[in-house]
Amino acid sequence: MRIFLTSLLFIVLGGCSAVTIQPQKIAKLTSEPTYQDSRPFFMWGLVGEQRIDVKKVCGDQTVVQMQSQQTFTDGALGLVTLGIYAPHTIKVWCQQQDSAGVSI
Repeated sequence: MRIFLTSLLFIVLGGCSAVTIQPQKIAKLTSEPTYQDSRPFFMWGLVGEQRIDVKKVCGDQTVVQMQSQQTFTDGALGLVTLGIYAPHTIKVWCQQQDSAGVSI
């Protein structure tokens, strides 16, 4: 029984979730995002509405990818507070141009 509970604990702690939105079908970006912030949610993520103004983040650049992710740290905070506080990490990638004017 103890092994089962320990295994279950590791599965719960290791489980991270992410929702990725891409306006155009591209390969998922893993590079450093243009914008990243942790936003508060409560009651296992059911309470709290957070909005990001991508026009303010990217300016005239095109938004390439947006992601809401529950990282290991976010999940650990949710576990310690029994789900009362359950933050999510928000990431936004903007299309950038190199010095030659080529879009990356």
